[in-house]
This record gives sequence, C-alpha cells and structure tokens, in this order.
Amino acid sequence: MSSVHPQTPGTETNWMTLQQAAVYVAASVKTIRRLIAAGDLPAYLCGKRGLRVRREDLDNLMRPL
Repeated sequence: MSSVHPQTPGTETNWMTLQQAAVYVAASVKTIRRLIAAGDLPAYLCGKRGLRVRREDLDNLMRPL
C-alpha cells in the first residue's frame, strides 16, 4: 500500500508532503530533500516533524532549457 494519500476531487491543497511532492515532480524523496537542503526549494514545518512544500514552489522549479 502506498504512503501517498490521493486527494479527493475538489479538495486539492496548496501544501504537499515530501512524498507527494516527489510524486508530483517525478523525483525521489531524497531529491526533494536535497533541493530543500541546497536552498532551491523552500520547506515549512508542520508540527514538530512534518515538512511541507508549496505546489507553487515546485512549479517554479521547472524551467525550460
């Protein structure tokens, strides 16, 4: 069973877990963590341990060559 929970239609959120972000950009969670550590992707604490990223920040990572 997958640890990423699908969104119910009409309840999309602007915030994503690292696992959801990895699926969204077709990358690994490790890559998402590297982007955060490098300062290329802002992350926000949710509670004591949960990290969240904004969908808009993920979209801004994508740029044409």
